[in-house]
Amino acid sequence: MTQDSSLTLTPGRKVIVGVQYLFVAFGATVLVPLLVGLDPSTALFSAGIGTLLFHLITSGKVPIFLGSSFAFIAPIVKATELYGLNGALFGIVGVAAVYFLMSALVKWRGTKFISRLFPPVVIGPVIMLIGLSLSPSAVNMAQSNWTLAAVSLATAIFVTLYTKGLIKLIPIFCGIVAGYLVALLFFPSEIDFQKIADAPWFSLPRFVFPEKFSWEPILFMVPVAIAPVIEHIGDLYVVNSVTGKNFVKDPGLHRTLLGDGVACLFASLIGAPPVTTYSEVTGAMSLTRVTDTFAFRIAAVTGIVFSLVGKMSALLSSIPQAVLGGIMLLLFGTIAGAGISNLLNSKVDFSSPRNIVIVSVTLTTGIGGAMVQFGSFSLSGIGLSSIIAVALNLILPEPKVSDDNNKQ
Repeated sequence: MTQDSSLTLTPGRKVIVGVQYLFVAFGATVLVPLLVGLDPSTALFSAGIGTLLFHLITSGKVPIFLGSSFAFIAPIVKATELYGLNGALFGIVGVAAVYFLMSALVKWRGTKFISRLFPPVVIGPVIMLIGLSLSPSAVNMAQSNWTLAAVSLATAIFVTLYTKGLIKLIPIFCGIVAGYLVALLFFPSEIDFQKIADAPWFSLPRFVFPEKFSWEPILFMVPVAIAPVIEHIGDLYVVNSVTGKNFVKDPGLHRTLLGDGVACLFASLIGAPPVTTYSEVTGAMSLTRVTDTFAFRIAAVTGIVFSLVGKMSALLSSIPQAVLGGIMLLLFGTIAGAGISNLLNSKVDFSSPRNIVIVSVTLTTGIGGAMVQFGSFSLSGIGLSSIIAVALNLILPEPKVSDDNNKQ
């Protein structure tokens, strides 16, 4: 069992660790809204309030921080094209609905049905698609200034490969800072300094409230929520391992799923991207051994405070597109690699024609841009591929290993 060093820390030191936890999550949390056209301050505010709501629903027992989810970058961009920003925000309500449904099912049936619906042969290619579907956007943004993109990318790679401790957990943040500094020195025209100067020191985040109810974007987003739900479950088991406790039983997986769902619902109501459990912060927790949930609530409150600094939002919005593109070249490839790793670590049998069919059809429909349309409603991309993967897994018969052994 892991010893909790939180027991030996003073409240002041727990506050310092909590701020560090936000620092670890900061880069990824603000990157998502910057890529989909939302206010980064609103995302910080949503992450802070969402984390506090999660802790309230789980009785303050689970050391988790919620931040912007990368799984929804492509779906939000596409939903905005199809239904407008207001429609895309309504779509996030569908994400929350999936969490609520999963929470109810886990409470009713336990966790075994999840592994039946979403085995590694389903989740692996879906995770791969999250990264691969975004790769064109990364290249388009990077090519606006390949020098800035290369500096950001090289810095992120260096931090990932050659650093240790907490610094190793913030390659995105380090890459953005390095790229921004180079832009300041050599490409000042890439940065809108006037916008930063004009911004007030204190201002509320730019909230965008849904105005007109629509089913289409909600149904569009529902299938995309499959991958983050599985990520949530996986992260919870990692947190169990780090803390030496079983949060699947107490407060219960159904409570943590409900907490994540409520946080996503809140995000949809104020114009922020959906949130999810952050593996980066869990990694930081494994290094510091500080598992006291008080530190995570400090991280949440610090995020809320930062979101109220007007110049912070202006500074984040001034980051050159090429800097973000350079980070995305690594980040989205890493996401795709995580899908491959999931398949390999789970020892998915690729000598099985059934598994090859599931992975192949899932990838080709997703990368190829397959779309199904019923009147004004359409389903495409990761959402459609996720449904196809689940359907094929349930429909295609399992290979009869015993029969093959008898033939040998």
